Amino acid sequence: MFKSIADTFSNCFKIPELKSRILFTLMLLAVCRLVAWVPVPGLDGTALKAWFDHNQNAAGGVMGMYSLFTGGALKKCAVGALGIMPYITATIILQLLTTVVGSLQKLAREEGGRAQIVKYGRYLTVLLCIGQGIFMTLGWEHPETAFPGFVGNLVFPGTNLWWYRIQTVIIITTGTLLLMWLGEQITERGIGNGVSLVITIGIVADLPMAAQGFIEMFFPPAGVEARYNYFVLIFLVALLVIVVGSVVAVTQAQRKIPVQYAQRAVGRKIFQGGSSFMPLRVNAAGVMPIIFAQAILMFPAMLLVKAGDIFNQKPISDFGHQLERGHWTYYALYTLMILFFSYFWVATQFNEIQIADDLKKHGGYIPGVRPGQATSDFLHRAMSRITLAGAIFLTVIALVPQLMSQWLGINIYVSQFFGGTSMLITVGVLLDTMRQMETHLLMRHYDGFLKKGRVKGRF
Repeated sequence: MFKSIADTFSNCFKIPELKSRILFTLMLLAVCRLVAWVPVPGLDGTALKAWFDHNQNAAGGVMGMYSLFTGGALKKCAVGALGIMPYITATIILQLLTTVVGSLQKLAREEGGRAQIVKYGRYLTVLLCIGQGIFMTLGWEHPETAFPGFVGNLVFPGTNLWWYRIQTVIIITTGTLLLMWLGEQITERGIGNGVSLVITIGIVADLPMAAQGFIEMFFPPAGVEARYNYFVLIFLVALLVIVVGSVVAVTQAQRKIPVQYAQRAVGRKIFQGGSSFMPLRVNAAGVMPIIFAQAILMFPAMLLVKAGDIFNQKPISDFGHQLERGHWTYYALYTLMILFFSYFWVATQFNEIQIADDLKKHGGYIPGVRPGQATSDFLHRAMSRITLAGAIFLTVIALVPQLMSQWLGINIYVSQFFGGTSMLITVGVLLDTMRQMETHLLMRHYDGFLKKGRVKGRF
């Protein structure tokens, strides 16, 4: 098997076009990593990084999650501290607006409408960068409020504060726009999935640190007693294999709805009928429900704790602490939010009424189901059932790293690779990238990564 994979990788560099695309992609990803390392002038990034490394709660909180998506740029006070997230947020906002705003729906169906919506997304990205950049600049200026427990200053003494604020907002906004442009270049001239690869390379950048932490759990430095025995090692390795395998299986899982097309005449042309299928993905929402649930659940806890401390109301602050990670109230609400946002995201992206109308217009129907409203109801029931399975899977995957960190006391940088957003994004993007590369290989009659190029008995 390993020899076959090695041969497949070597075949990638035998195709000149694919070779140039791979090298171009690697070069731009290297630039993305530089953006995550170059510090903003006037800031002490080493102090904030040391605070993150020694504060497990921060690493697993909302700031830690955001730092993960920026490839560690946030905790280094780097140029790419905002990461690519403002662009993704703008894209998500426009996707949601397109489903509810009639003018955007009409624009999306027109020729060149999608390009115009992408342009709107870029404008919205700039606005979000400026707004988030101002808050991040003030957070670095007063680190004790943005990073509870931090002692010291991030802004170097003697720095002009107004000049620091203006230049920092401009620099980190430019960093995000640069990452956005690099992602688009990878999509157009590289191997595809540009923005997703920018996020993935930032997540994978923490892999050496996680590997080192994992090894030190069982083989600590001299003079330090190991906290875990070899049974835990076997358990964790088996759990990692199970998690990765299940994520790959559910990411690719789909229900194929058979579709039959009747023979029809358009003018003087006669179109022959045929059969096909409609793939309904089990995990159609992807990683979005986990991101929404984590982001929304963090803010009530922070606000309630702050309000209780300000107004000296201990019950309010106690309830806020119940919403923090490690309490059963948090896990219960976290589970319900993932289930809710799984259905919410599918409801906004999957329009069964439009699909049923399109099938009817093109002479298509599902065997055993009448066209029109009956087809719409059938698709609604089918999508609701498989979405429930996908939502339960997302809930389990999201809770695994948090429970490991709490019950076993495992470093959060290690546990995040056993599930959660890191695992889902990395596996999903790598599978999509392998499909892109496989397309080039199969066009040149080479065997691909995911399956053989020729199947005996069919050709």
